[in-house]
This record gives sequence, structure tokens and C-alpha cells, in this order.
Amino acid sequence: MAKISPIEFVNQVKAEVKKVTWPSRKETTVSTIAVFIMAALAAIFLFFTDQILTLAVNFILDLGQ
Repeated sequence: MAKISPIEFVNQVKAEVKKVTWPSRKETTVSTIAVFIMAALAAIFLFFTDQILTLAVNFILDLGQ
């Protein structure tokens, strides 16, 4: 691998950053809201799943007594 100077490296980084397509404010807002909604839905699902499994395990363990 050929070594490049720090100045050339910075120039290459600048060139690559110019190629990036940045999302608009609206796209960022919509994506952020979607992430929060999906995280909340996942939390609710996992909470109820945990409660159901807890009841099932407690029921099974209580049968042995």
C-alpha cells in the first residue's frame, strides 16, 4: 500500500464527503419518529411476552407442590 501525505489524505476525505447524499430535515425527522415508534412497540411486545412467560413458568413450578 502506497503511503500518502496527510494533505493528500485530507483532500481525499473532502472529495468523498462531497459525494455523500445527506438526508433532508424532513427525512431525518420522519426516520427518528419511526425509530421511536418501533422501539416503543418492541418494548410493549417484550413486556407482555415477559409477563405471559412469567405466568407460565410460575404455573408450571406451582404444579410440583
